[in-house]
Amino acid sequence: MIEAIQVERIFNRTFKEFNTQLRGGAKEPFYSAAGGPSQSNLISYRHDYTASALHEVSHWCLAGKSRRKLDDFGYWYIGDRSGSEQLAFEQVEARPQALEWIFSIAAGLPFRVSVDACYRVADAAFKQQVQLAVELMRADLPARGHMMARALAQVSHQHDFLNSQHFEQLPL
Repeated sequence: MIEAIQVERIFNRTFKEFNTQLRGGAKEPFYSAAGGPSQSNLISYRHDYTASALHEVSHWCLAGKSRRKLDDFGYWYIGDRSGSEQLAFEQVEARPQALEWIFSIAAGLPFRVSVDACYRVADAAFKQQVQLAVELMRADLPARGHMMARALAQVSHQHDFLNSQHFEQLPL
């Protein structure tokens, strides 16, 4: 089973040319864009949580070149969300969570969908969004996502990580 520090090493080795480092130990996840050519981009994930590392890497793998130049990819965090804010959050979170699920399979780890709100549980509609995003991504995995998944699978020996049996039903 892959641990957070291994995810760090795999990411940092795989994406060395992108001038981006993955580092744990943060109270909150955050992407810090480099302030200049002599600085590195930094993806910070919560404490030593492997799922947090995989999730933040999934955001980075999906972010385009212009978004990777912005702190937190140009998004902003809202803690206590209204119902409409939560729906908006879920619309942009389905793809990163789908890629995180693929990474989890490649790493030989369990995956659990998250709505990022302590008081809420993922409903069927959001789980369906994540499931659909996985199906679309399996057919056309983004390049950096594919690189990371392959690198994780090399370490965990989960070489059939895109096999459909892994994605038949979204885990609770």
